[in-house]
Amino acid sequence: MTDLLDRLRETVAAHPGRTAVLAGADRLDFAELDRRTAALARALRERGVGRGDRVGVHLARTADLPVALLAVWRAGAAYVPLDPAYPAERLAHMAADARLAALISADGLPAADGVPVLRPDAAADGPELPEHAHPLDPAYVIYTSGSTGRPKGVEVPRGAVAALVTALEASGAYRAEPGVVGWNASVSFDASVQQWARICRGDTVLVIGEEHRADPARVAALLAEHAVTDLDLTPSHWELLREPLAGARVPRLFMGGEAVPERTWRELADGGVDALNLYGPTECTVDAVTAPISGPGPHLGAPLPGVRLHLLDEKLAPVPDGVVGELYLAGPGLAHGYLGRPALTAERFVADPVATGERMYRTGDQARRGEGGRLEYVGRVDRQVKLRGYRVELGEVEHALARLAGVRAAAVTVHEPAPGDRRLAGYVTGAVTAAELTERLRATVPAHLVPSVITVLDALPLTPNGKVDLAALPAPAASASASASAADSGAGGLAGQVAEVWGTVLGVTGLRPTDDFFSLGGHSIAALRVVHLLRRRLGIELQLRHLLDSADLAAFTATVERAVAAGTAAPRPALTARARAAGA
Repeated sequence: MTDLLDRLRETVAAHPGRTAVLAGADRLDFAELDRRTAALARALRERGVGRGDRVGVHLARTADLPVALLAVWRAGAAYVPLDPAYPAERLAHMAADARLAALISADGLPAADGVPVLRPDAAADGPELPEHAHPLDPAYVIYTSGSTGRPKGVEVPRGAVAALVTALEASGAYRAEPGVVGWNASVSFDASVQQWARICRGDTVLVIGEEHRADPARVAALLAEHAVTDLDLTPSHWELLREPLAGARVPRLFMGGEAVPERTWRELADGGVDALNLYGPTECTVDAVTAPISGPGPHLGAPLPGVRLHLLDEKLAPVPDGVVGELYLAGPGLAHGYLGRPALTAERFVADPVATGERMYRTGDQARRGEGGRLEYVGRVDRQVKLRGYRVELGEVEHALARLAGVRAAAVTVHEPAPGDRRLAGYVTGAVTAAELTERLRATVPAHLVPSVITVLDALPLTPNGKVDLAALPAPAASASASASAADSGAGGLAGQVAEVWGTVLGVTGLRPTDDFFSLGGHSIAALRVVHLLRRRLGIELQLRHLLDSADLAAFTATVERAVAAGTAAPRPALTARARAAGA
């Protein structure tokens, strides 16, 4: 199996003038990409970075990002994505846990004692680096939600990434000819690997910037402008793109990160949209199973070439067709394990009973063979959930809540106020308010780990053996302000229409002008829905940032009123930290 850097060198030699990266106004051809990555790799080596080291990458979504990731590989190291949208406390923990040898950052953050910091345009002269990587050398470490309250780093080898690309080519998921790939996922989300690494096989990668990712209409325009052929997204994101893409050429959709709902499957299949359903945990290098979204209803499909798939019972014996079992995966895509956590690695990566001396990964997902042998997803065996493409350990959110001052106990569940709209619901006891907890939690964990609604109780219900009785928790309570009189919302005219859209999307009534969108359970996808509905209803070009930067309903209503009066959108504000943190 050919290392991806060797494939990149072949592409540079054969097609130096072909476009490799598009990002805003920047365009890099393969020759320029080769020059920049080699120069930065030499600068890393000058600072002592070598094989097996880990390098933090803290960069915005510009052309610098793929350059930095490739340069880390060329230096023989593994990259650790440090998303600028994450809270500083989270980034500091990840940087310390990964024991970084260096950091590539435009602003010097997150600072760490003794860790050299390089700008993405750093360069050093010298000959091309001669050594070639071993397939077992680490390629990257991505941090996922941890049930113990701290994120865990999954270390993936270079051979596994090469195997992923090769398998997707062999399965037909990747076309033989070069395409234009929309890089849509956050670099901290493992799906990003499947997108940006396609540079190495000669594809053009379009880096979709934050200002576009947050706006479905602009994403649709960008896809058309650059004739994008492939786009990776979650089913939740498709719900927002489907209307802007109506009547347009739709790229091949790589849909993953969460289960595809029945109605979405039917819409894509019946509409003749070229789409694939992809399944695979981070620990198995992004994707392990794929199926075309066509024919019968939602299912996982067949293993990629080289992947071994087992459905086993609690004794690791195969289950018969129609019986639910736990899904185990084996093959060249397995990660090394969890960084610095050998006990957890041994618990999740176990001996393969079929292939002597090989390991398999216990996914925690339940599945069964249905009619015609179709592999159907059933659920989880633990408290891990998938929300808008992110893997969330409910235990981590509970730990984060319980650490906040004034909280005596905490529990977290998932609720679904509307079909397909799954959200985190938090429950706490203590002398605290939901609003203050939400604000404090945002400063410590990423936006996807903040409950949409927090309910303060006198006591958590318990089972007879003293554990929290999750089934007995009351229905999530909206904030106290949401139960106030509807008359306070200015329920007439334009203000009433804005309040109505908020209420429809958030599933609350009785909104007041002082209500905060996120304290009422809002999140990035919900915010996109609000902006989309108001655009369609009022004929204005609102931006997502106008909602994210509004302190409350009154401030957002004033922005909408100005846009209506002017007959156009309000001036576009700068991207704030709050907007970045709430990004999809």
